[in-house]
Amino acid sequence: MTPGRGLPPLIQRLRRLPNPRLTGLGGGLFCGALMIVLGCLDQVLFGASMTAYGVLFLPVAALTALWVRRGDLVTAPVVVPLAYAAGLLVVADADAGFAGHLVGLVTALATQAGWLYGGTLIAGVIATVRRVRMMRRRLAQRRRLA
Repeated sequence: MTPGRGLPPLIQRLRRLPNPRLTGLGGGLFCGALMIVLGCLDQVLFGASMTAYGVLFLPVAALTALWVRRGDLVTAPVVVPLAYAAGLLVVADADAGFAGHLVGLVTALATQAGWLYGGTLIAGVIATVRRVRMMRRRLAQRRRLA
């Protein structure tokens, strides 16, 4: 029996998609760079809409947690909020100077904390589920060998 046979067509198509595996650093760079790019796009297309930025953040957080290597799963919930803040530098309202940018960033983080917590929760849940599945597979493999 071939793997994937008997599954719905959508699942079969999803399994054929590329499945990259990023290191912890690679996951952080991927997430950070993508959030900065999405922040720039949000600035240009939506006039720095914090809601649009937050909505775009959620799938990036999920993809980061899905694509990080098994050995680096603990890094996914750590790099996701850092990437959110990095992209927020572009989107947050800021006055001139360093202090103005800092105040804008802190204000945006305070008022948009729900998106930040939601994305971090998504990454944490996905990483935890992947870790538990990995531990169960190892335990089943040890039992088979014993």
